[in-house]
Amino acid sequence: MTDQLTLAADARRVADEPMTKQELAARIAADIPAGSYVNLGIGQPTQIADHLDPAAGITLHTENGMLGMGPQATGDDVDLDLTNAGKVPVTELPGASYFHHADSFAMMRGGHLDVCVMGAFQVSFGGDLANWSTGAPDAIPAVGGAMDLAIGAKQVFVMMTLFARNGDPKVVPTCTYPLTGLTCVDRVYTPEAILSVGGDGAQIVETFGVEPAELLQRLS
Repeated sequence: MTDQLTLAADARRVADEPMTKQELAARIAADIPAGSYVNLGIGQPTQIADHLDPAAGITLHTENGMLGMGPQATGDDVDLDLTNAGKVPVTELPGASYFHHADSFAMMRGGHLDVCVMGAFQVSFGGDLANWSTGAPDAIPAVGGAMDLAIGAKQVFVMMTLFARNGDPKVVPTCTYPLTGLTCVDRVYTPEAILSVGGDGAQIVETFGVEPAELLQRLS
């Protein structure tokens, strides 16, 4: 049943406190396979670029038309003509290349990206993704390239908070917000836990600052 949430057989609490944003970015960076071509979504996922091991040979793609993007630019390295899709100044690595939006989206839709990391409003136990609108009457839709990435990347990681501001879980049996993609998410990374989703349902893999059984009860 894809609407089930369980504990992984080796689920464990690995820290006494929830991860900080930078710790979360570093953890995701460590889980990206060496040699991967990767797209980092707008917002928090862009921080992952600062934690990638140069020796891992990971190549970053940005949907506004760049391959070989480096970490965020600071100080004298800032070039306002060189930004990621979120308009944040970035650096370029040796061999970087630039191309038209149409070519960039062809890469995304054609299955040429190994991993993408995006934010989300909700992820279902079965791996459905809702990240472009809350459906509220005054909400400003912001789909960008999310739908293309969700169906085109070989693996989809989500980086988000585990609970909304009102305390409601954002990993849910069924998404109630407009969907971006169906059964597309593989893993969810949050400050309190890492979960695998899809297939037969969701599993809590690791927790931070909370016992796995306690978190299971809160999310169920």
